[in-house]
Amino acid sequence: MDRLWHLVEQRRRSGDADVNHSSRLMARGTAKVAQKLGEEAVECVIEAALGNREATVLESADLLYHLVIVWVEAGIQPEEVWAELVRSEGVIGVAEKAANPRGLFRAAGTTKLF
Repeated sequence: MDRLWHLVEQRRRSGDADVNHSSRLMARGTAKVAQKLGEEAVECVIEAALGNREATVLESADLLYHLVIVWVEAGIQPEEVWAELVRSEGVIGVAEKAANPRGLFRAAGTTKLF
């Protein structure tokens, strides 16, 4: 993932949208990058739900690639994500996640459920 991030970052800096997919996608803006990530996530979920192992592997690779493009577009370094994974190791259980609905609130644009 680190190598992939550096490759995508290099392509972002080159800005050569005529030559590579990463630059072309980033030239279209953050919303398009995020939309593409969502599309890849849905494709991965569908293949996994169908039990299609080979297609799930392919779609997983596409999903990770497009996630890295989102990171680069947002200025997120892989180390930041790795640090968050380490930080959240102690809060991976169902009860811990249920007690911390901040992602749900952030997505809904509110601090109240009702």
